[in-house]
Amino acid sequence: MASRVTLQDIADALGVSRNTVSKAINNTGVLADSTRDKVLQKALEMGYKQFSYASSLSDIKTPAFSQQNKITGEIALLTGGFLGNSHFASTMLDKFQYEISQLGYSMSMHRVDSRNIDELSLPISFSKEKTIAIVCIELFNHPYCEMICSLGIPVLMVDAPVASYWKPLNADTILMDNFSNIYTVVNDMKNRGIKKIGYIGQVTHCRSFYERFMAFREAMYINNLPIDEKFCLTEVHSHDEDYKEYLSVELSKLKEMPDLFICANDFIAIDVLYGLKKLGIECPGDIKLFGFDDSPESKIMTPSLSTSHIHSQVIGYSAANLIITRIEQPDLNYRTVYTETDLIYRDSTS
Repeated sequence: MASRVTLQDIADALGVSRNTVSKAINNTGVLADSTRDKVLQKALEMGYKQFSYASSLSDIKTPAFSQQNKITGEIALLTGGFLGNSHFASTMLDKFQYEISQLGYSMSMHRVDSRNIDELSLPISFSKEKTIAIVCIELFNHPYCEMICSLGIPVLMVDAPVASYWKPLNADTILMDNFSNIYTVVNDMKNRGIKKIGYIGQVTHCRSFYERFMAFREAMYINNLPIDEKFCLTEVHSHDEDYKEYLSVELSKLKEMPDLFICANDFIAIDVLYGLKKLGIECPGDIKLFGFDDSPESKIMTPSLSTSHIHSQVIGYSAANLIITRIEQPDLNYRTVYTETDLIYRDSTS
């Protein structure tokens, strides 16, 4: 069987860098249209299939997915939180909706509130009769997700409850790579003489937060660095309590600080920075911070935040691929797919 075509294979065939190919495929960075078109054409010729945005394919008159006759219908998005512009899912959903619309599917959005969670009930706007598949975002209550997966409708989880590790859901799951960049950060910091490293984030919030915490612990182990549990602020906090203030109080209890805090996401890192400033502790001079998600805020805060960039459009494309193939082939084994992330160093670790 022929090996899978990689970005490096395309780069070698064209005599360009892998970075150039990645920009063309993922629609990131600045690239001349002629170069972009050349890369996309070569990728198609070589049988590359992991395109991240539909215009790549439509521009050269090739469909994003198979154009067999399909039973079109409505794909319902169920979300347990507000998906603002800073949330990676806002860009992801633009891409996802574009992809499914090319195949005749429509998308509806439904907010799952606390009453729905407690009663294991569906939003009043949701119609099972109209729905051909369900995509769940920011839904991390395991019993509720089990209820959704029992409806007899194809389900895709964008991230998932932690309990789904030992109580698997009848659903496909898509996540970003939560491990690689944290391994690299810990190794890089060790090489700079930074060895006291802590982690902040509610471990049981979701699978991504749990995986980032485990990546931190594994990276410390691999690098022969001791884990000081007092530097790991991972406890569940009250939903009635402002998390920023909660962290500020917890930080004030520490008699000493680590050299670096790895945070479960950028917004936690921003809250940590607030708490450190209240204590008169400067970042990066006294302590360094690393976040996750590469939110818009991470670029403009002071200091700018080192973080892990999520390719939202790639997630959107992959989500569309997973849900459409599940609709077409409902008997497939359930799949867990990870998308690439990029390490970005900024001022907070300088």
